[in-house]
Amino acid sequence: MEIRVLGPFVARLEGMSVVPSAAKPRQVLALLALRPGQAVTVSTLLDELWGDAPPRTAPATLQTYIRQLRRMLGQALGPGAVRGPKDVLCTRYGGYALDIAPAEDATEFQRLCEAGQTALREGAAPEASRLLHRAMALWRGAALADVQTGRVLEVEALRLEEIRLGALEARVEADLRLGRHAALLGELTALAAQHPLHETVHAQLMLALYRCGRPSHALGSYQRLRRTLVRELAMEPSPRLQRLHQAILRADPGLEFPDTAPSGGAVLSAAYLAPASA
Repeated sequence: MEIRVLGPFVARLEGMSVVPSAAKPRQVLALLALRPGQAVTVSTLLDELWGDAPPRTAPATLQTYIRQLRRMLGQALGPGAVRGPKDVLCTRYGGYALDIAPAEDATEFQRLCEAGQTALREGAAPEASRLLHRAMALWRGAALADVQTGRVLEVEALRLEEIRLGALEARVEADLRLGRHAALLGELTALAAQHPLHETVHAQLMLALYRCGRPSHALGSYQRLRRTLVRELAMEPSPRLQRLHQAILRADPGLEFPDTAPSGGAVLSAAYLAPASA
């Protein structure tokens, strides 16, 4: 079965879509697809579909959804298939499981991310940029964009989004190391607006602005971040952001693109972008 989750939900069997049009059966299939080969208990499925207020008929309704999914699987498999729909959507250990391979796009995304981040750590910025651009191109929108999410699927979607954001940060860092600061400005400005409390994104924007000859705009970005942090969290920017701010104020040569900076400039600017835990 072909499964794709990085955008609108795709589930195809023998070339035929088996994604239900109704919201709740689609939720059930999406949750099972995100845990391929694993038993998802009835209680977990009920929690996903109805939260703390399941109707009295919820277990019977869930069984109806399972029958609907198996009917669609059977239609896709056809009468001569070696495996039947109950072999694909199995009853197992007080719940159900999809006997399928993991989502193709999420698996490939994870592989490319790991390879790209390893290349970045090893100083191979061109290779890191190439791999991470390929990883980001697998996203067709928000994860499970057309699936109604309860609290179980919401956690899965948030997990994928966090991985996506980490890969995006790494890809931007690789591109900054390659001197692509001007091309990154529009993207980083949008990201800073979408993530007003995200320090790494703002640090990358500040560095790109500074390298484009716009130190006043870089300082303005810092002040906006600081005001937001103080207002929302009652805290100041981290020491690394404060160091970057001070470096911009004194026009530290280490912030310049490495081709034009004194020896050690690449290491200095990278220190301002590294996460606080690094």
